Amino acid sequence: MAFRTLLSSDRGAVRTLTINRPDKLNALNRETISELQIAFAQARHDDAVRVVVLAGAGEKAFVAGADIAELAAMSPVEAQAFSRAGQRMMRDIEMLGKPVIARIQGFALGGGLEIAMSCHLRIGGEKARLGLPEITLGLLPGFGGTQRLLRLAGRAATLELCLLGQPVDAQRALQLGLLGRVVAAEQLDEEVAAVADQIAASAPHALAGILDAVLIGGECASAE
Repeated sequence: MAFRTLLSSDRGAVRTLTINRPDKLNALNRETISELQIAFAQARHDDAVRVVVLAGAGEKAFVAGADIAELAAMSPVEAQAFSRAGQRMMRDIEMLGKPVIARIQGFALGGGLEIAMSCHLRIGGEKARLGLPEITLGLLPGFGGTQRLLRLAGRAATLELCLLGQPVDAQRALQLGLLGRVVAAEQLDEEVAAVADQIAASAPHALAGILDAVLIGGECASAE
């Protein structure tokens, strides 16, 4: 299938999906969310793919959030459907059964941080800026971001980021667990490729087992 808002490329067992809306800072609209669902479903069922890298086109932003212009034109019913579609898409990423690495450069705000948190690993350039600014627009994070942020960074940091709506720099994001690694911007692609290749060299059943144990087992433990 040809995508309008995504680029897809394979390098060995690593598939890279790039959100290709640089003129909109890769903001998520309904079409992009739908195409991401299709692309990740394809990756799930392709045995040749062992690792997926999720990136944003250009160097200004990974994903700068939801498409505010599209969102502003939605009715309340449409906005609710949009939020639920985004939640399903990010859940699909989280439960893909194959490791997903977010390559984060520039801004990862709102829905951009939410989709990054649904990935299993997050590697950022030193100029990355991450945050949930929805409160400044009179909104709430609508794609499951509060819950994922709480699991990653804890209650105090979650309240600070959500209530103030101010982004944090890459080093602060590293301290909070929002990023696993931070490298110089010119080294970002090399670092992401090295991590992806190392993971892809592992046995697929072992990768899937680890993801199940951490994600599903972790949820059960939290519930107890």
